[in-house]
Amino acid sequence: MAPTVLCLRPEGDFARVEALPPPGLDVLYRAPDDPALGDLVKKAIALVIPAVGPKLPAALFESTALRLVQVTGAGVDRLDRAALTRLRIPVANVPGGSSSAVAEYAVTAACLLLRRFVSADAEIKRGNYLDGLLVGAIGFGTIGRAVAQAFQNLGCRIGYLDPAADALAAEAIGASPMTFGDLLAAADIVMLHVPLLPDTRNLIGESELAKMKPGAVLIQASRGGIVDEAALAACLAAGGIHGAAVDVYDTEPPGSDSPLLMLKGEAAKRLLLTPHIA
Repeated sequence: MAPTVLCLRPEGDFARVEALPPPGLDVLYRAPDDPALGDLVKKAIALVIPAVGPKLPAALFESTALRLVQVTGAGVDRLDRAALTRLRIPVANVPGGSSSAVAEYAVTAACLLLRRFVSADAEIKRGNYLDGLLVGAIGFGTIGRAVAQAFQNLGCRIGYLDPAADALAAEAIGASPMTFGDLLAAADIVMLHVPLLPDTRNLIGESELAKMKPGAVLIQASRGGIVDEAALAACLAAGGIHGAAVDVYDTEPPGSDSPLLMLKGEAAKRLLLTPHIA
């Protein structure tokens, strides 16, 4: 029998997109909470996991024969990268797999929050649905560029913050580099496309939200933990920004005590919440 690949996603997920493995590959499909998970990992040479879910303990990977951990999305924050590096277990992801979906989500959310759908017919016929708005992308990798391109196609100007950005790719879509402070102060739409790392946790907090324009909107479709949810709720309650769309949360699903779910009245109407669909 061929060495085992352990997959923590349902087989049906792969069947729906016609991505089933070849018949000669021995793949075990198991739920992430399978009580035998520890023993199964020790017998596998490869582990396939979804990008969304609780962090996997480093101990799970100790004393295994794993040669690869494959994440089926862009984010790798479920993994203890330092531990896997120490154990010499490579990690692979799919950085552009959700680019189109995130772009659709971001454009739709921005339009909803800016209340442009009311005049959408006339705006589209004039060819300037979002013409002239400045979109500020924090993170300009594969997904960030794809989302920026979608906004640029609608007539938006693009600014970005990413020290590792591909300058030629950015120039190709007319995107201009900006400082963090300038981007927050000038953008009509601030969108986040960064991984969850120690340096990016609570990247957008009280002071950053205070720098945004009162008429601006925030699109959070990256990873939970990038935005300080309590600070965002307070900012919306005080009318600090026009609105926000949140697709990812500190805890998924968010509990009833989430500051975002506790918003009332007009502030709640200016908050668009979705269940990690982007």
